[in-house]
Parts: sequence; structure tokens; C-alpha cells
Amino acid sequence: MDHKGVKAITHASTFFAPILVPLLVWLLVADREVKSMALQALLFHVIMSVLIGISAFLSFFLVGIPFFIVFSLVALYYPIKGIVYSLQGRPFSYPVIGRLVG
Repeated sequence: MDHKGVKAITHASTFFAPILVPLLVWLLVADREVKSMALQALLFHVIMSVLIGISAFLSFFLVGIPFFIVFSLVALYYPIKGIVYSLQGRPFSYPVIGRLVG
């Protein structure tokens, strides 16, 4: 069974429920490939949220502003890339996290 829609929704969840949707997909879907991708998305969202939070705090000291900008762009770019890849049926894994979960 092809799970393009589930994969696309999981990647797109960064815009509306970045922790809840990947967690639900990981718990409810039986397909191993979809579970791996949902776990990657979940870890990516958690890690990026922590990094953005730390850099936002450091922005008060002007040190974190470049990091905040870079992490925010990365947090937007990779889920969009994942959406496009999943709709095309191409494999996608998040950088660094894909190798850990893979």
C-alpha cells in the first residue's frame, strides 16, 4: 500500500502540530517505512524546536540572532522538501537524523 498522503501530512505537520502528528503516525501505522519516516520527523521537530528556543533566548544577547535565522530556515526547508519528495514517491530522510533512525 502506498502511503504518500500519510507521509506528506507527517512532513506538513511542522506547520500545525509538529509533535502530535508524527507521534500518532508512528504509533498507529504498521508500515515500517512510514514508521521510520514519522520517527525521523518527530525527532527533527523536537530537536529544531529546542535549537530555535535556545537561539531565541541567546538573541537577547545578540549572539543567537544568526542561529535563530538559520535554524528557522532549516526547520521550514526540510519539511517542505519532505512533502515534495513524498508526493513524488521518492525516498526522503532528514539530515543526520535519517542515519540515526534509518
